[in-house]
Amino acid sequence: MDVSADSLDLLRTRTSEKWTTYPADVLPLFVAEMDYPLAPVVAEAMIDRIRASDTGYVGSPLPVGAAFAGFASRRWGWTVDPANVRTTTDVSVAIVESLRQAISPGEAVVINSPVYPPFFALPVEAGGVVVDVPLRGDAIDLAGLDRAFAAGATAYLLCNPHNPLGLVHSRETLAAVAELAAKYGVTVISDEIHAPLTHSTALFTPWLDVSDAARATGITVTSASKAFNLAGVKCAVLVADGLRPLALLDSMTEEVLWRTSILGLHASVAAFEQGDEWLDGTIAAIEASSALLATLLSEQLPDVTFRPPAAGYLAWLGFPAPWGADPARLALERGVALASGPDFGASGFARLNLACSPDVLGEAVRKISASS
Repeated sequence: MDVSADSLDLLRTRTSEKWTTYPADVLPLFVAEMDYPLAPVVAEAMIDRIRASDTGYVGSPLPVGAAFAGFASRRWGWTVDPANVRTTTDVSVAIVESLRQAISPGEAVVINSPVYPPFFALPVEAGGVVVDVPLRGDAIDLAGLDRAFAAGATAYLLCNPHNPLGLVHSRETLAAVAELAAKYGVTVISDEIHAPLTHSTALFTPWLDVSDAARATGITVTSASKAFNLAGVKCAVLVADGLRPLALLDSMTEEVLWRTSILGLHASVAAFEQGDEWLDGTIAAIEASSALLATLLSEQLPDVTFRPPAAGYLAWLGFPAPWGADPARLALERGVALASGPDFGASGFARLNLACSPDVLGEAVRKISASS
């Protein structure tokens, strides 16, 4: 299926944060929201429920569990028991509620910067203290994890695939992490929201498919929201496959389930069951956009570093020293809104959203490169 971005005129009628934060002369490439239209099967699923006035409370997560299990099997060869799937509002809530069960107040939660900015805040919301073990280049620092776990950390918030680098962790790396977690009794919360958008050149490994040690230590949190552009309809998935992780899920209050949107539930079921063709077209569009960005940067901003992501639609850009600690500030002055690298824990970087039209991407690079 061919997937392409909506026109700027149509996009500017959207009321989301991406399209209302800045004036119309600024190209908004900061929020992780795609410019592509919804998958028709997903849109129709929500419209059908609205026509039926079916907008009450969610009754059960089982429809999502069955749909996600089918999706996980087709896309990754991962066998999921639908009975082990729970739902809630979004992945951030899923992370916080999982951490509330996994840690005691004041205990350490490990993250790996540069990373999605809420990772610095979500453990604190759950009562924990953040311990940062930065990535080493483009890999998890296993020795650093060992030290942090040995020092008493009780949970590890894993970004898999990793945002903002678009890094797909290898099975071998994840297996090593699982052994460390088992050794020290650390609970792993694996955020896999970008996994459905793994590119054709990479192989995604779900945490709970890594090993017995991973299953014994971990909870996966994910959603159709990033891959199918559904952040506003609120339905996230939590999965466990070990006695203790399942007990942690079962210890959550029923309110965690009831926060799920019924429209989000039906949109997610449609996405997981019927959205493969649209998703494949979207990934192809993102890959083309990534290749175009590489060309544009080499021509107009050769001093900016960019390694194409292996998952997702976010480009992590490294700028030379004259751009300062927060290159997004200068980019905004030139009419392009990027996500600021320091928010991810990295000076001299900015994140750019690739899920846009070639024309928008070309105009963005032209504006950023002006007078540079």
